[in-house]
Amino acid sequence: MSTSVNIVRSERVAHFEQDVWSIFTPLALECQAVNLGQGFMNFPPPDFVIEAGREALLRNDCNQYSHPMGRPRLRNALAKSYGPLFERTLDPNTEIVVTAGANEGIFSIFAGYLDQGSEVILMEPFFDQYISNITMNGGVPVYCPIRPKGDTSKDMSASEWKVDIQELESKITPRSKIIVLNTPHNPIGKIFSREELEEIGALATKYNLLIISDEVYDRLHFDPKKHERIATLKGLWERTITVGSGGKTFGTTGWRVGWLIGPKALIEPALAAHTRVVFCVNSPLQEAIAIGFEQAEGHGFFGSQVSAYEHKRDKLLSVFKELGLPCTIPEGSYFILVNMEKVQVPQDYVFPELLNSRAKDFKTCYWLTKEIGVCAIPPTEFYSKPNRELAEKFARFAFCKTNETLEAAAERLMKLKPYIKK
Repeated sequence: MSTSVNIVRSERVAHFEQDVWSIFTPLALECQAVNLGQGFMNFPPPDFVIEAGREALLRNDCNQYSHPMGRPRLRNALAKSYGPLFERTLDPNTEIVVTAGANEGIFSIFAGYLDQGSEVILMEPFFDQYISNITMNGGVPVYCPIRPKGDTSKDMSASEWKVDIQELESKITPRSKIIVLNTPHNPIGKIFSREELEEIGALATKYNLLIISDEVYDRLHFDPKKHERIATLKGLWERTITVGSGGKTFGTTGWRVGWLIGPKALIEPALAAHTRVVFCVNSPLQEAIAIGFEQAEGHGFFGSQVSAYEHKRDKLLSVFKELGLPCTIPEGSYFILVNMEKVQVPQDYVFPELLNSRAKDFKTCYWLTKEIGVCAIPPTEFYSKPNRELAEKFARFAFCKTNETLEAAAERLMKLKPYIKK
């Protein structure tokens, strides 16, 4: 006869709600919906990167522990590729750390810098993993919304979403330690302008804040917009750690290879935490990402990838234009925010009880997945509870999919027409 055991979980995880991915990813599978929700690619990485991974697995040195900072070949490749972009010579031995995906890198920064009660300023919407990364390290998230300043009932540029710099400053207290910037932005697709970065940097300087610049989509910016790096601005390299991702750069999200770039003094605490969290990152796929950077220019990869994503973006935007649903047109990343306010979900539709405590967009996206056969993500997941009303009329669609998948989604989305009010 078995005895039930109830061992109380720690407070640091007890408060977590069921996350959006565990609701919508299984639902999409169950309904055989076209999944434009989660931002994973359903097409393979470039052949030269796959071949590099294959070759690395055959070398024994690539199947053993790597240095906690990362394999020298990858750090050298990152220094060579990113040095010109940061307008400086990067030291691969002191200014770059390879992490188990960008997420572990961000976790390690928080672990290296936060004390109990330290505050982290977030601009919302935000990548949902930021919150658990902060709270599990004793920190307190503090929120400031990026608000749409244009007319959301019409198509608008992602640049029309703005953070009020005075409101942002009002969130800073003596306990504030870090401010997190995400550009190109998920889910808005906004690329922060130099002027906006200068304003954020001035606040960080005034209040002595560390800047975490999450730039995982830095290779995905669409003409004519150019990606600006806050670490290149005067006086801000010294207080900025920039986060990058091999998963986003080469379409290898499952490889979990990311990196941190910053001055030695800032990198060292993050490296100390990273060494205790994972010790080192998987060796063969680090080698493959290194070779990817070494060969990318020769293959014309970065330019052709942007062109391919622009085509995918425009293909999906044309669907919503035909439906008369306004969009925020992304300047970077691979997400589109669509205003779903005109979509009339049947009032008598029965939703599962777990959605009763969630905002309206959860029900819209659930119905869309179940009845229309296309999965999107409710963006209120990326907001604090007091500000979720700012996002509940939107849905986030990912276009990092094959053209065939986008065409299948387009065909199904046409079934929305009877539900769209004029």
